[in-house]
Amino acid sequence: MKKIVYLPLDERPCNYGFPSEIFNSSLYSIVVPPKDIMGEKKKPAKHEALEAFLLEECRDADGLVISLDTLIYGGIVPSRLHYLTADVLKKRLLFITKIKNQYPHLPLFAFQLIMRCPQYDSSDEEPEYYQHSGRHIYLNGYYQNKKQLGILSLDEAQHWETIKVEERYLNDFLSRRALNKQINIFTLDLLAQGAIDFLVIPQDDASEYGYTAMDQVDIRTVIRQKQLMHQAYMYPGADEAGCVLVSRMINHLEQKTPAFFVKYPSPTTPMVIPCLEDRYVDVTIKYHIACAGGVTVPSLADADLVLLPFLGATNMIPRPSNEPSLDVDVMCNFTEMMEFANYAINKAYPVAIADLVYLNGGSIDILNFLESKNLTMKVASYAGWNTSSNSLGTAIAQAIQFWYRGHSPQHEAFLIKRYVEDVGYCGMVRALVTKQLGTYGMNYFDVKEKEGQAAQLVNQELQAFITQYLPSIKDRFYLSKVNLPWMRMFEVDFKINLKD
Repeated sequence: MKKIVYLPLDERPCNYGFPSEIFNSSLYSIVVPPKDIMGEKKKPAKHEALEAFLLEECRDADGLVISLDTLIYGGIVPSRLHYLTADVLKKRLLFITKIKNQYPHLPLFAFQLIMRCPQYDSSDEEPEYYQHSGRHIYLNGYYQNKKQLGILSLDEAQHWETIKVEERYLNDFLSRRALNKQINIFTLDLLAQGAIDFLVIPQDDASEYGYTAMDQVDIRTVIRQKQLMHQAYMYPGADEAGCVLVSRMINHLEQKTPAFFVKYPSPTTPMVIPCLEDRYVDVTIKYHIACAGGVTVPSLADADLVLLPFLGATNMIPRPSNEPSLDVDVMCNFTEMMEFANYAINKAYPVAIADLVYLNGGSIDILNFLESKNLTMKVASYAGWNTSSNSLGTAIAQAIQFWYRGHSPQHEAFLIKRYVEDVGYCGMVRALVTKQLGTYGMNYFDVKEKEGQAAQLVNQELQAFITQYLPSIKDRFYLSKVNLPWMRMFEVDFKINLKD
């Protein structure tokens, strides 16, 4: 059995659990740090314990996939809150040279985010002042970037004049951005020196214009200067990066390059820019596939796998609604996509379903299509959670594992989990339970306990969803350990138990 050591972006299920759930097998073991050293939301991970874990576990490892944000800041949220100095951050980052010197033949794939700039007021994952100043901080960067590019309209300029952010808040935000960007660029030095073999710089909650876009230009300039274009990828994403890089590691160790044929439901779908992203979805899809160690090919005859992105003709719908849409129901042909899925599966091609119709939830129509065509458990993967890139990376990773191993209880459990979580929870149940929280003195961002009343309500609603929308498989599994890991409604965790 080969061993891949994996340091996640944080302790949430999507980062900490998904790669293990997808890839653990008789052939590969994915080894992660103990939960108690990983930190929790705004509380950073225990740095010295992480270093000790990595040094010990890399002794007999075949590959290392590492979140540099966890190594140096303690996690994704602490990277937006810290007051660490450049010297401390660089010292922590230089730890990877110690790993590389000690284990020179160990392939090391890393990912490190450009610090995000949310478009809304909320301090849930940001500094406290973001609760009342977040939208204005975002707009300040948005208009500044457009002015730099010479495309700021008169109306935008006038609106910019009305935006006021307290100087101390803006200085705090911008100084941390500048420091984090400095560390991004320092990481490129280590990549150029060979301490890192491959680097991904995902853009979390990106925008076409703004602070993140400006940072991206500066970092890309350094990538070009150092001629690192083939070793450093930069594209939208975050929480799927662990799954994608573990896929790349396995393909690297197996010395295989899976070929993907991508088929769209409308001629214009490839040019849709999904919510919270900055480029055409077709461009991002090809980055995800390349980052996972694959390639795209122009025909089914050339392919090993098929990727079917279900997305509208001109846009991604901002929230799950399951209402008829001209953009989806008229300008796209989802029916033919499902017929093609059935055709490809009958030809023994693994088929990955990326449900990108809505931001933050799967489409009940897609699940109904799969159920009606008896494809629910025949596809190689399905994902429809959070952002387009989160879903794409997850669907591609599971499809690659299916390409290697085919059907297995582990594959079935993760596939069922995606239907229940992405369509059931994200697409329907989350909103239903949120409406009931006020009765219990709770709200969306505070449900008091991980396994309390809110989790019980979620469990009840998920059971009803399974009975109604998964009739073909509802008797094959049951849920256990339903909980809300960050004591809020955004994410859920549970275990899928297959029945004998």
